[in-house]
Amino acid sequence: MSKKLFVTGTGTDVGKTYISALLLKKMNEYKLNCAYFKAAMSGNVRDKDGNLVPGDAEFVKKISGIEQPVSKMCPYVYENAYSPHLASRIEGNPVDFYVVSEWFDKTCSNYDFVLMEGSGGITCPIDFDKKELYLDEIVKSLGLSSVIVADAGLGTINYVLLTVNYMKSKNLKINGLIFNHYHPGNVMEEDNIFMCEHLTGIKTVAKVKDGDNSIEITKENLISLFE
Repeated sequence: MSKKLFVTGTGTDVGKTYISALLLKKMNEYKLNCAYFKAAMSGNVRDKDGNLVPGDAEFVKKISGIEQPVSKMCPYVYENAYSPHLASRIEGNPVDFYVVSEWFDKTCSNYDFVLMEGSGGITCPIDFDKKELYLDEIVKSLGLSSVIVADAGLGTINYVLLTVNYMKSKNLKINGLIFNHYHPGNVMEEDNIFMCEHLTGIKTVAKVKDGDNSIEITKENLISLFE
């Protein structure tokens, strides 16, 4: 049976895809049979033949070096750079949870470790037309534990606490925090990380600097994030 991990963030553009790619790159370096999955991907461009190209998936594959085909990484790919519920409404292709679940289960059957990245933050609406569906419901239904990606800078204490408290209210398990845009020795950022750990009781499992092409985490600690 495969082990799984959900990567969420305190908001859009905190670096979830970047961190996901680095985690998978490290797993690939550790010779672990791993895969990437994302239920819905917005803001994609079309190739010369008019086909939508799943940008996040291509980025993850390029950075991580995993062998998984891009075409197997995401069941719903949208052109409009909006929340999936709105992009899917405009493009007439609503997200069906059963399709997501089927894709995810098939991915899990082929790989030992599956990392699933979320869209936006944990409360992101995925569908609001065919059936109300929110990201946290998908995470709960798939039985995933999570890591939270956050910016190391100003404001992150509030964002982290809001995300953690919401996830706890939904009985979602959190296995760690990862801070992006980290500057070693920065007094504010070091204190932010300390306060986030103190106020949430959740450990920091990695800190990533701007431009890093690798993430510092041992094989044992990396595997322990997956359940």
